[in-house]
Amino acid sequence: MKFMKLGSRPDTFYTAESVRTVSSEVSSDLIIEVKGTKYLLHKFPLLSKCLRLQRLCSEVSPETSQHQVIRLPDFPGGVEAFELCAKFCYGITITLSAYNIVAAQCAAEYLQMTEDVEKGNLIYKLEVFFNSCILQGWRDSIVTLQSTKAFPLWCEDLGITSRCIESIASKVSTHPSKVSLSHSHSRRVSDMSCNATESQRHKPMTKGWWAEDMAELGIDLYWRTMIAIKSGGKIPSNLIGEALQIYASRWLPNISRKVKANQGRTSDSDSDSDSDSADDVSSKHRLLLETMVSLLPSDKGTVSCSFLLKLLKAANILHASSSSKTELARRVALQLEEARVSDLLIPSRSYSSDAVYDVDIVLAILEQFMLQGQSPPTSPPRSKLGFERRRRSRSAENIDFEFQESRRSSSASHSSKLKVAKIIDGYLQEIARDRNLPLSKFIAIAETIPDFSRLDHDDLYRAIDIYLKAHPDLNKSERKKLCRILDCKKLSVEACMHAAQNERLPLRVVVQVLFFEQARAATAGGKVADLPSNIKALLAAHNIDPSRPPGTLSTSTSIRADDQWSISGLLKSPKSRTSTLRMKLAEDDDLVEHDMNTDGMGRHSKFKAFCALPTGPKKMFSKLLSINRSGSEKN
Repeated sequence: MKFMKLGSRPDTFYTAESVRTVSSEVSSDLIIEVKGTKYLLHKFPLLSKCLRLQRLCSEVSPETSQHQVIRLPDFPGGVEAFELCAKFCYGITITLSAYNIVAAQCAAEYLQMTEDVEKGNLIYKLEVFFNSCILQGWRDSIVTLQSTKAFPLWCEDLGITSRCIESIASKVSTHPSKVSLSHSHSRRVSDMSCNATESQRHKPMTKGWWAEDMAELGIDLYWRTMIAIKSGGKIPSNLIGEALQIYASRWLPNISRKVKANQGRTSDSDSDSDSDSADDVSSKHRLLLETMVSLLPSDKGTVSCSFLLKLLKAANILHASSSSKTELARRVALQLEEARVSDLLIPSRSYSSDAVYDVDIVLAILEQFMLQGQSPPTSPPRSKLGFERRRRSRSAENIDFEFQESRRSSSASHSSKLKVAKIIDGYLQEIARDRNLPLSKFIAIAETIPDFSRLDHDDLYRAIDIYLKAHPDLNKSERKKLCRILDCKKLSVEACMHAAQNERLPLRVVVQVLFFEQARAATAGGKVADLPSNIKALLAAHNIDPSRPPGTLSTSTSIRADDQWSISGLLKSPKSRTSTLRMKLAEDDDLVEHDMNTDGMGRHSKFKAFCALPTGPKKMFSKLLSINRSGSEKN
């Protein structure tokens, strides 16, 4: 870093009986009080360079015959800055650098050490050093800007803050090889000299070489500097995003622990001071977070989804403004497929709910995500296909290229929904353990994911099972409602085996799982696993033998296109066992909906799931039809 030395006399200031004075053969005739410290000095060297002291001495009459007293209670920079100016007046050597130049400039302006009083006065020399040395160095500009927070009004009036910000913004936009990063101390060249010997310039390893140093700034100065950098338009948005992440890691680490610790101290203590201190910390962090949200680049992917969710979690803890939360939720939805389950576990800070996690925020994010990625048409508009194939113009090639790009984006959207489905099922497994989580919210999040996004329902089944374990007080109707979101056709063999012996599931779901598993085993020519005795009894009551080997498979039967997803187009004979059972269940629908299950009717209602066959290709339906026919012939 650069520095400047002024003066040549040795330091002769000393303290005697709590009074600062200077060693001299001439007796002192001036007493100056600064921030409670008394200085015993001489009029001639000080008044010859300080216009303000001249005016004060002319206005104030001497209190004693020998000393005139001047009080400076509002002196900027305190005793250090005043002593720096006093030593300059006495010709004593002083060293100026980025660490003390701001205080020196404010003090010199206060004392009015201008060129009108004496040529080559302190204000002039400080200004030359500031413009030619401080603003030319990267680190010097950062340190100087950081020191302006102690004198905000003075620095704004003198233009120190704005010039430092402009210098930093211009250097960020410049190639790092052309930026003076640091300077070393060396010998004094003259009475007013700027050490021009530069240390070796280190080539930054990354393009965002400036982010670490800027993270030292307070949020107000950081915001102003980042606005200046962004307005230049030369820095990519991803580098802006990286800089914001570095700043957040510096100033917002473990924000939840800090807030809880402050709340714990406040609750244990009845003093108002502790409460005010905790509120001040929260308000500062809240301001910092909301400012960072306003600085986020508008482009998608400039910051990671994990970072956005951490900001959202902090915003929830700090009770940030609703606009900040909404903006963060919108940005998270744009790249939700990158999220992790742990990042979605946002603590609830609502006073109206005892739930551990804030499910409403995640639900809002999901709804925003599902509104995106509208699929383009499967074929180009006819107007774009009207070109003659023998003569393909450049515009036709462009149309085909745009169409391919739109199809590719549609595929990417579908892929992202598949990823989000896996993430949300993992999220459901985590929040299902919360005993205070309402069933309606659990179902709402599960149903937000479209059917095609879940290739299998194993993870969803695990989440439902965990919820049933954590909520043993659910009644029969609530358990049925919960299990309606589960598609038994999409369960793996392992999940089906677990569900078949799961006593927490409604019996109707267990039977549905067994039916689809039996159909799958029959299709594959295998054997169904041994069943619990209560399930065997239930199946036997309807003349269904699960241990009976499946009949010969056939694929010769054709199925109408409008019946491929329903059993009505498969079972033509009303004498079939399954068809008869389906008719009984259809008659029982009203009683099932109103939970009016009698002993006779309730058993039939548990087989309503038989009405739907596993979703699959035509070949599977043909095989199942063959099984049904062979079974009826044997009976």
